[in-house]
Formats: sequence, structure tokens, C-alpha cells
Amino acid sequence: MNSTQKPNVSGMVERTCFDKSAALRKKVHDTIPGGAHTYAKGDDQYPERSPGFIERGKGCHIWDVDGNEFIEYGMGLRAVTLGHAYPSVIEAAYRQMQLGNNFNRPAPIELECAQMLQSLVSSAEMVKFAKDGSTVLTAALKLARAYTGRDLVAICSNSPFFSYNDWFIGTTAMDGGVSRVEVELTVKFNYNDIDSLQKLFEQYPNRIAMVLLEPARTEEPKDGFLQKVIDLAHRNGALVTLDETISGFRFHQGGAQTLYGVTPDMSCFGKALANGFSLSALTGKREVMELGGLFHNKERVFLLSTTHGAEGPSLAAAIETMRIYRDEPVIEHLYHVGERLRAGIEQVTAALGVSEYLSVAGRGCNLLYSTHDHEHKPSQPFRTLFMQELIRWGVLAPSFIVSYSHSEADIDYTIEAFSRAAKVYKKALEAGSTDGLLIGAPTKVVYRRYN
Repeated sequence: MNSTQKPNVSGMVERTCFDKSAALRKKVHDTIPGGAHTYAKGDDQYPERSPGFIERGKGCHIWDVDGNEFIEYGMGLRAVTLGHAYPSVIEAAYRQMQLGNNFNRPAPIELECAQMLQSLVSSAEMVKFAKDGSTVLTAALKLARAYTGRDLVAICSNSPFFSYNDWFIGTTAMDGGVSRVEVELTVKFNYNDIDSLQKLFEQYPNRIAMVLLEPARTEEPKDGFLQKVIDLAHRNGALVTLDETISGFRFHQGGAQTLYGVTPDMSCFGKALANGFSLSALTGKREVMELGGLFHNKERVFLLSTTHGAEGPSLAAAIETMRIYRDEPVIEHLYHVGERLRAGIEQVTAALGVSEYLSVAGRGCNLLYSTHDHEHKPSQPFRTLFMQELIRWGVLAPSFIVSYSHSEADIDYTIEAFSRAAKVYKKALEAGSTDGLLIGAPTKVVYRRYN
């Protein structure tokens, strides 16, 4: 089948051959540390029997080097919201590429893209582009420190990742090579727990420069939590930055901040901004952002200055992507197919009696699943078994993050694949172990001190 054909649920075929992937895997670790350039894509994050290398994609379908076809979820670590190789986005990038990628002076498209972003995100009084979320989040911290004259950053503990820079990575178990000085400047509070943030301001008076959090993950903000964070921070002289790297252009075309009705001092966007092309954006209030500019009398801030921060093709891709968000029912579709998938999953798990062990959570546009063993404990072996069985039936799903390209037929197929995987999962629960069912070693958490 190809991406234009409806998946044939009744004629499902097992994916069992990954010989070419296995051969490449033996070579890649000699050349690339970890075998990939993103830890979430590494071999330790997937079952042994899985597509190790993806050759091409179209819409929500991908093909590995062995010729196996899969319906993909997660979609490039949530960066591909419209679909792989989305025609009009590719065409826009190609047209710009023919004009040149990068120049010694700014190109008009830099202003055009920034203004397009401003038209969708009301809090974006000024915009600065870079290539990834880590970079712009660290830039936000630098601005906050310059603006407030303080040094600490308070981060929300429920978020698994903010930046690859020391101020965040040093707070994880994977802190080798990190400056302890940087780590000591980062403190944590809990989501939906305003008292935990209040305690930080009491513990570190006049020290906290910025409060950083994602608007939401699987848990929704309760009792006006986001606004309470902003109000508390401002009363204590701190700025608030919302990390919209994931929620931006997925929860709402104006960002989750529009959905929840709050106005942060700064926001960071990425991933879905350019449908998989490398682009991120720091946005925020003029009085803060202009510290990185030329027209003020205060001490200058070396904000973002990257050679490839404003490459033409990525900006063109972003403009077209944002146009589609503006003019087409992208967000509505994400919610629709996501909720259909959730309903199908919950029907299957209820029928099998495994709802307590295998479940999904989050908004329909951003579904994550959890896997528990027979003792109701989170389990990597059980998670790996579940992924293995989904892969067997043609679904690659480290999460159930949907795209604009996921069709009703794709969802139907996925529910059937889920049902088959869940039946094997149930066998493991009844046996109290994945032994004899799981091929190879279980996956591992990314943040660990030793391999």
C-alpha cells in the first residue's frame, strides 16, 4: 500500500524483516556516538525488532530501508504536524532555495516570517529566530537575567526536557561533563502547585530571574494555575517564559497561551513551526526583547547570533506552514483524529480488561501512552513489548501524536494494530513477565548515569 491507499485492516501483514537496518546499525555506532543525533531516536529507545533507519516518508506513512511501510505517530519528535514531504511546504522551501540560502545581510523573508508569526501569536511583540528549542530557551534565560539583574531560573519539574545546555541537563541523571556552577542556579517547582513556586520565591528572595514551564502536558492547568504563576512571578520581580516548543501550533494556532488566555513575558516555539524544517523562535515583550537590539542605552545582551538562524528555505517552509494553520482546519483535525484514536484505544483496553495497565492521556492532539506491569508499576519491558507488537503490525508509535495527514482509515488501521498488540500485552500481564514474548532487551530511559 502507499500513502494514498486505505490501509487494509483485514489483510494486515506482519513486519518481521529488518536485516538492512541491522547491518547499518553495526556500522553507525562506529561513526556516530549513540548511533543517532538525537537521543530519542537511539537504538536504546526502540525494540530490537524495529525499523532502525527510515528512508522516506509521505504524509503519515514512512518506509524503512528494508521496504517496510508504517503508519507513524510522534511524527519526527512532534516536529511534523502537517505530514512528511507536505507538497506546498516543500515547494515553498524549494522556491526560496533557488534564490539562495544565506547572505551577509538580512533577507526580506526574515521580516515576512517574523510578521506572520506575530499575526498568529498575540504576545509576540518581537521575534528572534534560531534552529532549535534548546537555543531559544537558553536565550530567554539570558534576557531574563539581564532584564532583572538576577541569576536563578525556576523550572517546572513535570517537563522532561527544556534544553541541552548545562542549566537544565545538569538537573538530570545524565549530568556528565556539566558545570556544577550552572546547575546550582536552577531550582524546581511542581505543575499545578502554586505553593511550591511560592516557597521558591520565599527561599530565594530577589534571586529568581525567570519562571519557565510548558503550558500543559498530559495534565491540564487547574484553578487558573498559569495566570497565578504569571501574577506571582511579577509580584516578585521575575519574568515568565512559556515553552511552546511542543504545544505551539498543536494545541492552538496561536499557541497554548491563546487557548488558556494568558500572556507570558516570553515564549519559545519550534518543532511544528516549519513542519520539520529546522527553525525555532524566541518571542516576547518589546521591553525585554529589545535588550538584544541596537536601540537602547542599557548594557548590551549578546542574544542570538547564529550563522544559520535565518536560512531562507526554513523560513519559507514556516511561512507556508503557518498559512496552512491560519487557513485550514489543521488544529480541528488533530483533535478529531486524536479523540477517535483515544476512543478506539479505550474501547479495546476495556474489552480486554487492561485499562489499568495500558492507557493514554493528554489532549487529543497530543496523546501519550503509559505502560504498567502486573504490579501496576511503570515498566520499560512492558513498554518495549507493546511497541514491538505495534511495529509487527505496521505502526511505529513511541507516542500517539497525530498529524494533519492522519486519515480516518489510518486511525481504523491503528486501532486494529493496537488491539493485536494489547492482546499480547495481556498475555504478559497474566504471566507476570514479558519473558518469551519480548525479543531482545527492553528499552531504557534516556536520562541515566550509565549505559
